[in-house]
Amino acid sequence: MQTLKLTQIGNSVGLILPKEVLARLKLEKGDTVFLTDAPGAVTITPHDPKFEEQMTMARKIMKQRREVLRELAK
Repeated sequence: MQTLKLTQIGNSVGLILPKEVLARLKLEKGDTVFLTDAPGAVTITPHDPKFEEQMTMARKIMKQRREVLRELAK
């Protein structure tokens, strides 16, 4: 566990992530991150959890309707 300090950035407060964390999350300056509330915690991720959920459902439907999609692709 690392301790991070909140820093004044203009009229806002920011959190500076160490370069090791940025590398692990494959983030660069200007990238967007998503905060997800969890019981007693907050998760920071570079992926939109709602989009991931939608893609999981889409993959399931595509698998179930594979033959129909093949016919439509002709």
